[in-house]
Amino acid sequence: MAKKETAPETVEQAPVPANQGLNLSDIRSCVAIIDIVTKRGAFEGAELSDVGAVRNRLEGFLKAADEAQAAKVAEEEVATEK
Repeated sequence: MAKKETAPETVEQAPVPANQGLNLSDIRSCVAIIDIVTKRGAFEGAELSDVGAVRNRLEGFLKAADEAQAAKVAEEEVATEK
C-alpha cells in the first residue's frame, strides 16, 4: 500500500504588534526564572552547565545595558548643566 504524502500543517500566527518585543525587564525575568527553577531541581545535573552558561550571558548583557544606561544618563546630566 502506498503512503499518502500529506502537506505539513501550517498554523497561522497572529501578527506581533511592533511595540511588543523583548526588553530588559523580560531578560531580568528570565534570569530570575532560571534561578527559581534551578533551586527547585527542574534541571538534571548534565543540563546545569548549559543553563548556567545562558544565565551568565543574560546577566552579562543586563550588566552591560545598565552600564550603558548609566553612562547615557551621566552624559545627559553634563549636557544639561552647560
